[in-house]
Parts: sequence; C-alpha cells; structure tokens
Amino acid sequence: MSATANPLRDPSLAPEVRRNLVVVTLARLAANACYRFSGPFLAIIATGLDATISQVGVAIAVSELTGLASPAIGRLVDRASHRASMTIGLAGTAVGCTIAAAAPSTAWFALGVTVMVLTRQSFDIGLGAWIAAHVPYQQRGRIVGLTETSWALGLLVGVSLMGALTAAVGWRAGFGLGVAAVVILGTVVAARVDAERPVRPAGRAGGAVRGRGWLVVAAMFVLMVSAQSLFVTFGPWFEDRFGFDAALLSALGFALGAVELVASTTSARRTDRWGKERSVALGSLLIVPGALLVVAGDSAVAVAVAGTAVWLLGFEFAVVSMLPMATHLAPESPGTGLGWVLGAGALGRALAAVLATSAYERGGVVGPAVLGAACAVACAGLIAAHAARQPR
Repeated sequence: MSATANPLRDPSLAPEVRRNLVVVTLARLAANACYRFSGPFLAIIATGLDATISQVGVAIAVSELTGLASPAIGRLVDRASHRASMTIGLAGTAVGCTIAAAAPSTAWFALGVTVMVLTRQSFDIGLGAWIAAHVPYQQRGRIVGLTETSWALGLLVGVSLMGALTAAVGWRAGFGLGVAAVVILGTVVAARVDAERPVRPAGRAGGAVRGRGWLVVAAMFVLMVSAQSLFVTFGPWFEDRFGFDAALLSALGFALGAVELVASTTSARRTDRWGKERSVALGSLLIVPGALLVVAGDSAVAVAVAGTAVWLLGFEFAVVSMLPMATHLAPESPGTGLGWVLGAGALGRALAAVLATSAYERGGVVGPAVLGAACAVACAGLIAAHAARQPR
C-alpha cells in the first residue's frame, strides 16, 4: 500500500492526524453504535417500555431536536481545544446511554437519548474541526471518508454486538455494552489527542455561513429526512412483515453496515476526485431506486433487503461527501459551518422520526418510502443549485 493510499504513512499529512486517526475513528464508532442502536430495535425497546412504536419515535424525535443547538456548540468548539470538545462529547454520550439503559418509562428513555444526542454533537463537531485544522480542503474528502467509516462500522460491528447481547440478555444490556466501549475509548482520546489548537493564518474570511452555503445546510436537512424515514421504520417493518427477531435484526444490521462501509470507503477514494457536489447528488439520487425496491419488497424479503441496502448505500455516500463541504462553509470557523449543517440534519431527523413512524403505523412502508425518495430528489436539486452558483 502506497503512502498516498495509507494516510498513516502519508508524509503530506500532519503528524497529529497520522498519530490519532485510528483512535478518533474508533471512538466515533463506539458513539455511533450507541446512537444507532435504537433504530433496528425500536419495536423491542417499545415492548420493554410498554409503549407503542410511535411513542418511542416521538422520544427519539425529542432527542434529535437538541441538534438545533449544533450552531451554538460549533461556535464553542471553535473557541475550545479539540481534545476537550471530543472528550466532553464522549463523556456525555456515556451518561445519556446509561440513563436510557436504566429507563423505567418512555419519558426517562427520552431523557437518556436526548442527553446522548446533545453531547455527542460536541464530539462530532470537535472531530470535524480537528480535521479541518490539520487537513487541506483538497484532501479533506479522503480523511473525512475514513473517519466516517465509523458510521458504517458502528452498525456493522457495534450494533451487531449490542444486538447479539440484546438477543441473549435484553436491550438494556445492549446499551450497557455501548457505554463500556465509549468510556474506554474516551479515556484514550483524552490521553492522546493534542490539547493545543493550531494557529490559523490571518487575513482570511470566515466566521459565518453566507450566501450559497445555506443551500448545503438545506440539502443536509432533506437528506436526513430521507435517511431517517428508513432508519426508524426498517426494524419494525422486518419484524412485522417478515418475522425478524433480535438475532435476525442483528444479522441484518451487520449486512447493512457492510454496505455502508463500501459507501464510506468509496467516498474516501472518489469524492475529492469526482467533486464533492457531484458525489452528493449521485448518492442522493441512488436513494430513489432503493425506495422503489423497498415498496416492491413488501412481500419478498430478498427484495426488501436489496432495497434497504441500496437506500443506505446512496445515503452514506451522499452524507460522507457532504461533510467536507460543511467544514468549509466558514473556512476560519469550521465548527460553526459544521454546526449549522449538523443542526439542520438533526431537525430533519426529528421531523422524520415523527412523520415516518406515524406513516408506518397507518399504512406500512409505502409512506416512509415516498417521503424518503422525495427528499432525496430535493437534496440533489439543492446541491446542483449550490454548484451552479459557484464563481467560475
């Protein structure tokens, strides 16, 4: 493997990145596993809390609304050390998951996932700002793509292990495993990541999202509505329609995580070369045939799995390709730009958690699929408009 293919040996990258890329990616894997655990096991958690799927969906929606604090968190991250931002985020994730695991009711579960989602933003924005501080924009797609493998691996490895423990013991134990991983890796991040923030060159504009940058913010909103429409319904759908239990849902999560990993690694290799806007648009449009296959697969499990895989493949490629753009919306304040984009995404997820679960309970998977496809097309249109407005 050449130096350019392996960033850990690439002399053009900052030593801080080469030294800690694996550590921060593993920490994000653990945090993502905790965050993604609820989706596939929504029906099981609802049963354990003596609640309906839509009631737990509302609890998740409430937690996602904390993402509206992302712009403020981004501004704080731009003033703090990256190590502090990441460590605080991981500590809060562990606290929130602990509350969720011990929750006696839906209200307590909502509190736990809310704490988790709110504080996890500090880690995500701190990580994005850390990358922006050390990696030039022209190379950023590769490094963001590599760290974003943690999203796929969070499902492929993390949720699969938590699901296996859920099948053997229960969903509370699954959350407990996630807490242990976050605590261990948070300790490692606190010990290794540089506490100092690099000095940025003076005289460059930055500090706020302006003009066409808001098109990227809007694109993330609709992209996350599209993705969440699937995330909060595919577990209940496979359980209700095809009789999947916790063990089968874990196996499905493993398979879908492998699909997302392909998307993340492909983005790491191709996004900088193809162009970030083009990559986002291509990924978004791939969601549409995935949604059509989901509808067609309502009576055939193989088609259902294929449609879900295509949907997730398109989403993952699109969102990983968009994140480098987010860190560049306010070049000298990467946390601020990323905060606005993540905040818009959180609002989209909150909206979809309510709309998609309600639509699923009323009429099955068709409503969430239509919502997801429509928002995917909207995302591609917004990104095309952003690209068209760039100075030539």
